[in-house]
Amino acid sequence: MPFVTSEKMLLDAQAGGYAVGAFNVENMEMVKAVIAAAEEMRAPVMLQTTPSTIKYGTLATYAALVRTEAERAGVPVALHLDHGSSFELAVQALREGYTSIMIDGSHESFEDNIELTRRVTAAAKPNGIPVEAELGRVGGKEDDLEAEGDTNTDPEQAREFAARTGVSSLAVAIGTAHGFYVGTPVLDKERLSEIRKVVEIPLVLHGASGLTDEDVKDCVARGICKVNFATELRAAFTDGVKEVLAARPDTYDPKKLGAAGMEKVKAIVKARIRVCGCEGKAGRD
Repeated sequence: MPFVTSEKMLLDAQAGGYAVGAFNVENMEMVKAVIAAAEEMRAPVMLQTTPSTIKYGTLATYAALVRTEAERAGVPVALHLDHGSSFELAVQALREGYTSIMIDGSHESFEDNIELTRRVTAAAKPNGIPVEAELGRVGGKEDDLEAEGDTNTDPEQAREFAARTGVSSLAVAIGTAHGFYVGTPVLDKERLSEIRKVVEIPLVLHGASGLTDEDVKDCVARGICKVNFATELRAAFTDGVKEVLAARPDTYDPKKLGAAGMEKVKAIVKARIRVCGCEGKAGRD
């Protein structure tokens, strides 16, 4: 199936009342594990890289890797720039072949966030690449950006932001956090419902690693069309490697370590696809 953009995926999810799972990947093994899980579940899928992951590899490396694996897959696969930190990085990702872009201006003022987002949507429009933005601040830490507390998204600002920027999807803050949760997260689900009433484009939930299945399902029922998972995939891959080394400390073949990490990641992704409700939703056209 061709390497696709995220636009149809998310619009289909919005119409169908489910969400697309978006999974952060760090290496070849994680790319293969996520796509293999999506194929087994017959689910559309998005793979994501953050700026720190891109520093570890390069935009060109991840674009080539995901494109190659996607073109061999039987389900739609998109490659998304997660938390794009600048206009320049977003444009570079467009040039390297990313099929979905996020520009994160949430740490800027409302007007500066709008201006930055408008510049990125204008750059992406000629190639038909959808753009995600973020309004409000999700707590925790994503790469080098850290929020000490949550500033939840204002519904009326969300309506204005979507109208003025022309973004394809909007990440909203309702009490989730990046990384592992220290305590039990308290989500402002009523706020999500209010945002859904006034914003027509698909909504995105960040910081889903560590949320209960019930919380994720409830957010999807209230209008979330894309759910991001990152930290738990990293932990799963590492756990697989640790288990091999604990059982066989003399293991030196990276392939054996990678295979163990892949199995752990694949299991997590399949479980999250079920929670998002996108199992069996992959188009066959």
